[in-house]
Amino acid sequence: MGQYEILNKEKHRHLRIKTGYGPTLGDAVMYMMTYPMEFRDIQSCYPILFTKDPNTGGFFAAAVLGFEADQNLFLQDDGWDASYVPAMAQRQPFLIATGGEGDDRTPVVSLDVDHPRVSQDEGEALFDSQGGTTEFLERKIALLDKLHNGLQHGKGFVDALLEHELLEQITLDIAFDDGSKQTLQGFYCIAEERLYQLQGDVLESLNKAGYLQPVFMAVASLSRMRNVIERRNRVQA
Repeated sequence: MGQYEILNKEKHRHLRIKTGYGPTLGDAVMYMMTYPMEFRDIQSCYPILFTKDPNTGGFFAAAVLGFEADQNLFLQDDGWDASYVPAMAQRQPFLIATGGEGDDRTPVVSLDVDHPRVSQDEGEALFDSQGGTTEFLERKIALLDKLHNGLQHGKGFVDALLEHELLEQITLDIAFDDGSKQTLQGFYCIAEERLYQLQGDVLESLNKAGYLQPVFMAVASLSRMRNVIERRNRVQA
């Protein structure tokens, strides 16, 4: 866990944020959380599966980036090798926190001061010489707002999947060109047979809630697993 602090122009005025992507910047992860409003972009590059939060047991959607812990096969020497970078990667080292108490729990921008992107002398400034927010920080705040809304919408999406029994556990046994094998466990996918048995009123309710299109995008995204496998094969070639 990071050391998050609510962003403060006095306290954090001189901090800078390293940009780009790489293992040393915290991007070497096997999968990354995503949400239905992002599925259109995610499915163009990555397979979408579902997994459980080890702390809460709740389901969330994930873009698959590799096949083992700390493996992101989309990282190259010059950055992130894909036409779209997941929002959860773009937002680092920022996070939306909930300030206040009771009903006054308004979203606020927080910063992980221990994150490897945070620097005293390298990267993009957060505040200008007058204490105003820089264009860089404004873009990050806009991204955080979009991400916050998307994750809220995603909670209802997962609830709907569970209500209609549209998640099923999946185990993938993968053989690579070098002769090694990997078993991908702990993930779930859309239960297609169950999906195609849904009646019209259920499909209509899913569509009105904005959930139906992401369901089919998640199904279609599984073809991207071949891309991830090919990347793993090239690493070992």
